[in-house]
Amino acid sequence: MNILKQREPLLAAMVVLLVVAVGLRAPVFLSAGSLANLVTDSTLLVMLALTQMLVIVTRGVDLSVASNLALSGMVAAMLGAHYPGLPLALIMLAAVAVGLALGLVNGWLIGFLELPPIVVTLGTMSVYRGAVFVLSGGAWVSAHQMPPHFIAFPLDRLLGLPNLVWIAAATLALMAWIARSTRFGRDLYAIGNAPQCAGYIGIPSHQRLLGTYALSGAVAGLCGYLWVARYAVAYTEIAYGFEFTVIAACVIGGVSIGGGVGTVLGATLGALFLTVISNALPVLQVSPFWQSALTGLVILVAVLINARGAGRRSRQILPLHGTDAQPKRSAA
Repeated sequence: MNILKQREPLLAAMVVLLVVAVGLRAPVFLSAGSLANLVTDSTLLVMLALTQMLVIVTRGVDLSVASNLALSGMVAAMLGAHYPGLPLALIMLAAVAVGLALGLVNGWLIGFLELPPIVVTLGTMSVYRGAVFVLSGGAWVSAHQMPPHFIAFPLDRLLGLPNLVWIAAATLALMAWIARSTRFGRDLYAIGNAPQCAGYIGIPSHQRLLGTYALSGAVAGLCGYLWVARYAVAYTEIAYGFEFTVIAACVIGGVSIGGGVGTVLGATLGALFLTVISNALPVLQVSPFWQSALTGLVILVAVLINARGAGRRSRQILPLHGTDAQPKRSAA
């Protein structure tokens, strides 16, 4: 019965039940091709939700991820269009570098200048989105302008699975390792649980926040290339509003806006849940305008559940650094 009190098993069961329920109404939804597309469609949201989870754990938020994705994707698309002979690895590296630089700007303003994350990322969200227009001149980069290998890579198959799925799986494994097995990741939970106490036990909060937003930016940059390559188009409004879907995936997955609580599995399941909803509505011939209302309702329910479970939050501050991290008594 203890498993019924855990967030992740319940959310996983909800995802399965939702898939089955839609499949009973429209059997095509349960076909192998449809389920494979469902997994592929979830990859970019999963990747962004995983890094957003680490940000929210620190009591922060990164509202600029979609704008970062758009700018990095436009850079990648323009490089591919203007230099078709450029190695794909170099284009992907350029997209990641742009995303990393934009993430470092957020991290420096939030970590070292101690500005409010929501204000900083709201501002950079607009700045980065405007930079997409300035860089492109408002023009689109279409499929016929992109090299074939540029477009093909995300859906090319390795051992029967698209590269998108492999990249998302690698990101999931990396974030799970960072969150559970590194001092960096465990420090983030300490910062989110009690920022002042984290400083007292020697956690370099400024550097940790810088690294967290840099990681979020780098993954957004990688997703920028993957997005424009998969959909074979880059324009100023790409992924507009997608940052709210990313945050919604985290909240649904049990990540507490109050900080200090969240898991890689929960964020992943939250992203899968939203992907199932978005894919199911067209199959059920439901107007896409209902998706926002349904997503908002799910978020409200998730926040309510998170609030009820706030009293059972696990504190992870003092055990993180062993006995060396124990506060020393001052000599009287």
